[in-house]
Amino acid sequence: MMNNKADTIEEYILSRLRQNDEKQIELNRTALADEISCAPSQISYVLSTRFTMARGFMVESRRGLGGYIKITVVPEEIDQKQLLFRDMLDEISKKTPFSEVKSMVKFLLESKLITRREAELVLQMTANLYKSEASDEISADERARLIRSIFVTLAKIT
Repeated sequence: MMNNKADTIEEYILSRLRQNDEKQIELNRTALADEISCAPSQISYVLSTRFTMARGFMVESRRGLGGYIKITVVPEEIDQKQLLFRDMLDEISKKTPFSEVKSMVKFLLESKLITRREAELVLQMTANLYKSEASDEISADERARLIRSIFVTLAKIT
């Protein structure tokens, strides 16, 4: 018996993935929510917590009319660590807040992809870059470029 609605949603998506030889499905969030009798936000919650890169899934999503969710099982031979770093690099822009960079570093540390020492160094460097931007020593674009270069280096050494 399923424990809660999140379990039901997860099992539904997993069963659809098992049925597809390509290990990829495309769903409409609203239609799925109607089918399972839940709110679309519950679908979003399950996708963000249970269908993560760390668990071997890649999720693409487009909201609005004609919106979709594409869920792909990442083949074992693809280096999931590199895909994870690529995802993080895609998230880093001049609009990325320091709190998001901290969350990324925390995730890398908890996943044992970096050491505590590396995490502390990265956090100190990025904090200094945000301070430099705040005092107009560097631009937001330059700060983002430098943070991305730090993550590229981390990806190379893990």
